[in-house]
Amino acid sequence: MCHHESSRWMLSELSEWFWQEQLWFPKGLGWADLEDRDGRVYAKAQDLWVALPIAIIFLIIRQIFERIVATPLASLLGVKETVRLKAPHNLTLESYYCNITKNPTQSSIANLCKQTGYSERQVQRWFRRRRNQDRPSLLKKFREASWRFTFYLLAFIAGLAALVDKPWLYDLKEMWQGFPVLTLLPSQYWYYMIELGFYGSLLFSVASDVKRKDFKEQIVHHVATILLISFSWCVNYIRAGTLIMLVHDSSDYLLESAKMFNYAGWRNACNYIFIVFAAVFIITRLVIFPFWIIYCTWVYPVTIYEPFFGYYFFNGLLMILQCLHVFWAILIIRIAIRFLTNNEKVDDDRSDKDETDESEEEEDDEAENKKDLKKNGPVQNGHAVYNNNHSKIE
Repeated sequence: MCHHESSRWMLSELSEWFWQEQLWFPKGLGWADLEDRDGRVYAKAQDLWVALPIAIIFLIIRQIFERIVATPLASLLGVKETVRLKAPHNLTLESYYCNITKNPTQSSIANLCKQTGYSERQVQRWFRRRRNQDRPSLLKKFREASWRFTFYLLAFIAGLAALVDKPWLYDLKEMWQGFPVLTLLPSQYWYYMIELGFYGSLLFSVASDVKRKDFKEQIVHHVATILLISFSWCVNYIRAGTLIMLVHDSSDYLLESAKMFNYAGWRNACNYIFIVFAAVFIITRLVIFPFWIIYCTWVYPVTIYEPFFGYYFFNGLLMILQCLHVFWAILIIRIAIRFLTNNEKVDDDRSDKDETDESEEEEDDEAENKKDLKKNGPVQNGHAVYNNNHSKIE
């Protein structure tokens, strides 16, 4: 009983400390200012629980969407599945692959040759095929991209509709007019809950989604976004929050549609959309976001009230997002430059590409050469002419 009471006391102390007004509000303002009265409604921390069932609903809708919409769309656009050669079943190599490493060193390969009786080339080929087997299929990537494209596009349209008649979309200083006593609009409530639910669903599904090289940055981005949305809700930074969400959604759907065309092999459509995406991304996230929005949350509020913990916390999260924007902008510019200078296909630097069985091709070619030699004598200095241009398939 005593232990039970002490833990309850600790929880209430922690809760009291967590919700203390000087952490969340400027001096002289507090939770009392945000109590519903005279028909005015304010955001409450407990409202955020609504996002949890919304996230679960999103996960269910996604499953249905991928089956009913994305899969037929993939075949309509001509997404071709790459035929993958399976690695032959081998217990020794399988346990090495699962428990030690997917990319064995030269000395380990020699060891494995002794254990399995395979030649060095056979071991290398086995690992290459085995790694390819683990890579997500083109169809999986396409379905994922089309789901995100649909959400981001609808969220962007809904966000525009919710903000188009609001003064703070045109004059950012308006977002602090009368702060923190800003009444909550139904459109803001749903915009917040749906975005929060969606980012929650992305965090839940991150383990089963296609893993990219910026996996850790993606996790940081999702967590920072969820914290930002939740925190801005609790302290009534809702006007700033809706603007930040709108800026983020404005370029994401373009990237997802470029990916969809890339997976379908529509090279020109993918390239042109990607260039439009790069321009929109750079304008919204490297110009509008830091120089308008962060300016209005970092510089302007200090002229109205003294800085407090919540002000630093909110702006700190915005700075984390801005660092991620710079990181992604560098990747995007690198891809765009490569494409504009060499007219190469736009390839996502972050994704994992299938490895081609070049050694097998060489072996087949050698066998062909020998046949040709027997039949026709030497062919072009003893080498049959063969095409080495392996197409880059993502």
